[in-house]
Amino acid sequence: MPRSVRIATVNVNGIRAAARNGMGAWVDASGADIITLQEVRGELEHLEAALPGWRVIADASLQKGRAGVAIASREECAISRIELGDDALESNGRWLEADFEFGGETLTVVSAYVFTGEADTPAKQDPKWAFLDAMERRLPELSADGGLAVVTGDLNVAHKPFDIRNWKGNVQKSGFLPRERAYFDRFLTPEGEPVTGQEGQGRGLGYERSDTRAFSKGATGLGWVDVGRAAAGEVDGPYTWWSMRGKAFDNDSGWRIDYHLASPALAPRASGYRVDRAPSYDTRWSDHAPVVADYALGE
Repeated sequence: MPRSVRIATVNVNGIRAAARNGMGAWVDASGADIITLQEVRGELEHLEAALPGWRVIADASLQKGRAGVAIASREECAISRIELGDDALESNGRWLEADFEFGGETLTVVSAYVFTGEADTPAKQDPKWAFLDAMERRLPELSADGGLAVVTGDLNVAHKPFDIRNWKGNVQKSGFLPRERAYFDRFLTPEGEPVTGQEGQGRGLGYERSDTRAFSKGATGLGWVDVGRAAAGEVDGPYTWWSMRGKAFDNDSGWRIDYHLASPALAPRASGYRVDRAPSYDTRWSDHAPVVADYALGE
């Protein structure tokens, strides 16, 4: 009989600060079997102190105090990997895969932290393009032959206008650039179907066919599913990140940039999606909210 496995993801904005500010209470109440974390900005010892009793694997950034991803689980993972792309790609502290066995089935869980980027600043935006290119190559490998996989984390792209409160004011900003969103169009178009983009190649949203190879002749979808959007439908939000400045949180002026992307074989098994938004500004322990979903696994 299948087992329900609960997976949560959260950008902790520094594991030590999150632990001091109340993350533990959320962990205890979450019911999660696996938690993926991004922007850890600490060492394995800090993660283990913040998550007592959990089995933790991590990949730290080469730049101390920056990035860092981790996966915490109640059960030991079978194997883990940190490679994404070739040696030229800056992926340290940004991509961590772990395989888990549930009732004879293997589930690959990824904790991903995509670069923030900065439009018109190649030194900051080019690494993001390279990372998204590597994701575009890796996703079909993870889903090949009916593979069960979920890519979770802070992907730093709001895919559609539903995913950002003030989308019109952000079309030319990293995180909502047409070219960034076009990658997600390809990731999330049904497998084998032509990639056409949003609103007829995004007229009014800044799309041009030259923006990305996702719109190149003959490009087809990879078939992955945005579990959050599938659950919520085409409505505003639910957002997962709000600036710490001003009244963004109180006014729910946020971005939905934290995801569960499920492989085609896993997506039909997803249920119970939710965003654990803090009840008030002063109870937040990160500028992101945890995103949670359940998956039926096991033969």
